[in-house]
Amino acid sequence: MDESELPLRDLHLPDPVGWWPLAPGWWIVLLVIAVAAGWGLWRIYTKRQFNRPRRYALRELARYETEYLEHRNPVMLGKQLSELLRRGMLAYAPRDEVAGLTGESWLAWLDRGMPLPYFTTEGGKSLMQLPYRDPAGDFSDVDIAALLSAVRMRLSVPLRGTV
Repeated sequence: MDESELPLRDLHLPDPVGWWPLAPGWWIVLLVIAVAAGWGLWRIYTKRQFNRPRRYALRELARYETEYLEHRNPVMLGKQLSELLRRGMLAYAPRDEVAGLTGESWLAWLDRGMPLPYFTTEGGKSLMQLPYRDPAGDFSDVDIAALLSAVRMRLSVPLRGTV
């Protein structure tokens, strides 16, 4: 028999395996990735929401500092900083722990969790008496830069036990 007369066809390879539908293992991997991405996005969202009052307080501090540089009224600045600190701390600490504090106990509470005692030193102590001084008086004994630095540090350093 002659080979050319045989009814043979060329070899036919099977169709390549498609990527779809995915194997069950790949579905599990995709599910794990989606859950991890969702959890990560949720953490970012909650941390951002938690830090919203802090960011607002720092923006307000910058605005108060600009107003002070424009008007040079240390009594008004003292009132604004005192209110800003109280509101900022009430956003993170229990109301019954913070709201009733005054004087030295308030300054000591503000120093809690800080790397250095900013408020029980001369820079932050002026916060206690500055809002009540005579606007026409002499303010050479008040270090406004140290006070602003102490307030900025307190607002930017989270309270112990918070994010």
